Amino acid sequence: MALVGASYSINAEPFKAGGAPGTQTIDGYNALGPQVEQPIEFPHYTHANVMKINCMYCHTYARRSAVSGIPRLDKCIGCHKMIPEVRDRPRIKKLFWYWDNHKSIPWKKVHDLPDFVRFNHERHIQRFYFQDKRPVREVCGYCHGDVANMTTARRVKAISMGWCIDCHKKDHQISAVNLKTTNGPNDCWMCHK
Repeated sequence: MALVGASYSINAEPFKAGGAPGTQTIDGYNALGPQVEQPIEFPHYTHANVMKINCMYCHTYARRSAVSGIPRLDKCIGCHKMIPEVRDRPRIKKLFWYWDNHKSIPWKKVHDLPDFVRFNHERHIQRFYFQDKRPVREVCGYCHGDVANMTTARRVKAISMGWCIDCHKKDHQISAVNLKTTNGPNDCWMCHK
């Protein structure tokens, strides 16, 4: 059991990667996903770690829908128009190429689930970030790992049915002031279509 933040004790390690590609986690699930080559090598490290931008600033749908979403190009341009000192960098040149040519960036999925599975970002973000007031990097990190220390995102958690069930079986403290614990639902139809 690890102490996270000033007031929570939990038994999950959000920033611990699953293991090397092709290996399995200690609980038997596939560890790392493949390295997905993106059209622009997006530096999560610069945005989320150095600039301290909240994950939900760019993945704005995570707090209100099933999917987290990828920001529209005009959102990226809105910020980068204000930062002329990085305009000549290769990544930013590519970004503006898409903008100038009226093309969307063909990002590729990194955390793709089978079509018969539904995962609801909103429920998890509302519970652990807004209700429990846990740090956003910790909340997102449970499933996505320490993305703020990555360049392009890579799946580092198993994100399999057994992996999700294991987390739902864990005792999650109800709130910072309520030491009682609760578990996630285990009804098949909550996650399967």
